[in-house]
Amino acid sequence: MKTRPVLRRLLLLLPLAAVPLAQAHPGHGPHSFSAGFVHPLTGYDHLLAMVAVGLWAVQLGGRARWALPLTFVSAMALGAMIGIAGFALPGVDRWILASVFALGLLIACAARLPLGAGLGLVALAGVFHGLAHGAEMPLNANSIHFLTGMVMATALLHAAGVGLGLAVQKRSVVLLRLAGAGIVAGGVALCFA
Repeated sequence: MKTRPVLRRLLLLLPLAAVPLAQAHPGHGPHSFSAGFVHPLTGYDHLLAMVAVGLWAVQLGGRARWALPLTFVSAMALGAMIGIAGFALPGVDRWILASVFALGLLIACAARLPLGAGLGLVALAGVFHGLAHGAEMPLNANSIHFLTGMVMATALLHAAGVGLGLAVQKRSVVLLRLAGAGIVAGGVALCFA
């Protein structure tokens, strides 16, 4: 059966999915690098969106494989700096959730947007995620260390999405689209959490 190796790989990701269940947004202690690194890993909204960027990058192929994740990380860092500076966007959590839905739908529908449009959407999502992260940064944290940890964790989540996307796409493009539908379902679940 062809899907068995894919299912085994997906099962390996289950511990990552369990991280948010342990405690909501832990790691805000005096070690600001670790707080920044842990922060993106501790919310389903962030996990889903960041892995989705990697999945969609694989689906688009070509330059998008590196350009989408790089754009998200850059825009997120910019948004975080704006948030750290004290700018707060009312309802930013709704925009983050909207990014989860949008990215999931793009993958589920196998949307083939021009690269510029895709980069714009990903940049917008990145700014919203960054604003939320920057605003939630602990007051006693070193912002450079916090931001460095956050960027590294985000890049790793994108890499996980790319790796998962490549593994799934080799088996079936339908599985990749189903992963997008799963991200949308995760967004629906977040609405009721």
